[in-house]
Amino acid sequence: MSTPSWHGRTAVITGAASGFGLETARLAAHKGMHVVMADVLEQALAAAAQEIEALGAQVLAIRCDVRHAAEIEALGAATLARFGAPHLVFNNAGVGAGGLIWEHTARDWDWVMGVNVMGVAHGVRVFTPMMLAAEQADPAYRGHIVNTASMAGLVNMPNMGVYNVSKHAVVSLSETLYQDLKLVS
Repeated sequence: MSTPSWHGRTAVITGAASGFGLETARLAAHKGMHVVMADVLEQALAAAAQEIEALGAQVLAIRCDVRHAAEIEALGAATLARFGAPHLVFNNAGVGAGGLIWEHTARDWDWVMGVNVMGVAHGVRVFTPMMLAAEQADPAYRGHIVNTASMAGLVNMPNMGVYNVSKHAVVSLSETLYQDLKLVS
């Protein structure tokens, strides 16, 4: 089986302004992909988008807070309008809060669970249907969703309670997505 060409295909990456998200955008650009970059940090996103464009990629950069369903829905609509259904979706945006689990505030829980869990849930909810529709329209279409969980999705380290809980949820969501997709494709 040959390795697919990624040239001209589209990658959507949340948390794309730095770290793993930015490196993923670089890799996608080097493969000749269109790159949709989303991040909550507007200035960092603008700088990252310029870097990826300088690598020759067509870039759509959108300031997006993944905690909010409407913002992911707008990201999905903008992606579809500009490039069509994406071939790769990296639900990568993530945050952490350290400390003893009983010392976290309600605000800590809302923030970490909102970004780490609901951001992934919104990405799956918005992009999966458009990817399935693209497969229905073109049997040669292939799409992949990658949800960033980290080792905290498998191991429970001390002083990382909220983060651990959120990343375990991402693993569960991802494994369920895999099983559900097997039912329909």
